[in-house]
Amino acid sequence: MDVHIEGPDLKTASLCAPILRALPAWFGIEEAIVRYITEIDHLPTLLAYEAERVIGFLSLKQHTPYSAEIYVMGVLPEAQRRGIGRVLIDRAQAWLKEHDVEYLQVKTLGPSRADAGYAKTRTFYAAMGFRPLEEFTQIWDESNPCLIMVKRL
Repeated sequence: MDVHIEGPDLKTASLCAPILRALPAWFGIEEAIVRYITEIDHLPTLLAYEAERVIGFLSLKQHTPYSAEIYVMGVLPEAQRRGIGRVLIDRAQAWLKEHDVEYLQVKTLGPSRADAGYAKTRTFYAAMGFRPLEEFTQIWDESNPCLIMVKRL
């Protein structure tokens, strides 16, 4: 894998937007994509490069001095299943530990709504050490239950 990670940096939305749009099974709601793009410019974001091309990213949102969230993450379809997501999370965790953050969370579609793609997403996060905390229907909406997964750094 000839991939290198840069960042975290701000003002990266223009590099991340094409990746969001290349993943309609996960990011298929236009208003959500626009919200992510707007937020990414103000969040510390790691970029995965391969041959000068951005193929993945991870944006962090810090909620308290002790906790942060993987706000949004994406890897181009042709680059998935090559360890890029794992490297992005590992680098994000190292950076957060340097800043004395103790907990990391991620929000994803909950298991009460059957979806094969998101089942794989939850499996990936579990393999990265995240544990399901609770599923909520109030965060997004009734048809999109939100599972919060957490990890102690």
